[in-house]
Amino acid sequence: MPINADYRGPAELPEVIPVFPLPGALLLPRGQMPLNIFEQRYLAMVDDAFRDGHRLIGMIQPDAVHSDDEEKPSLFKVGCVGRITQLAESGDGRYILELTGVSRFEVVEELSVLTQYRQCKVDYFPFVDDFTARKGEDDVDRDALVAVLGDFLKANNLKVDWDGIHKAPNEALVNALAMMSPYGPPEKQAMLEAPNLKTRAEILIAITEMDLAKKRTSGDPPLQ
Repeated sequence: MPINADYRGPAELPEVIPVFPLPGALLLPRGQMPLNIFEQRYLAMVDDAFRDGHRLIGMIQPDAVHSDDEEKPSLFKVGCVGRITQLAESGDGRYILELTGVSRFEVVEELSVLTQYRQCKVDYFPFVDDFTARKGEDDVDRDALVAVLGDFLKANNLKVDWDGIHKAPNEALVNALAMMSPYGPPEKQAMLEAPNLKTRAEILIAITEMDLAKKRTSGDPPLQ
């Protein structure tokens, strides 16, 4: 997805952003995430993102293990900010939008705010490499990734556009497979926090191989 804004480094992003806590949601730089927005607080968040001009939303997972408040769960320390690159009104009060990932961030602190949605002060500098497209692609073991994808599809009776897979650059392939993977919040968080593309691919391969091995030996369903 082409993006009009050219973010060349952390200094070009706001240090305070709205955040959308969503379990199991993984957004990565230059990846696309569709969202169906219907809660009033998040409708207001989208309106404010356009009113403020930055059109940015931070996707982050709730940390359920360390949360005592179901209404306002603790957040993981790392998320990914995305820019709204598509927006449509549904006619029944919802927004249908697509976020394009820009950069990961670390939460510095959650702010006390008057908005119904949550806002955090964040730091992008630990992930400065996110601003360089396709960085580290040559280090990815593409053959291993494609092989485990084939095994996963066969085990789950799924099909894929192999022509599209073979044409996809390594960054797009790794990040798309990570974002679409059916694994739970801890696995998604591990892939988000991976220091580089090579490690993210290795984590995805390892998780998938464990899932397949579990399914073969015990008959248990795949990881969810």
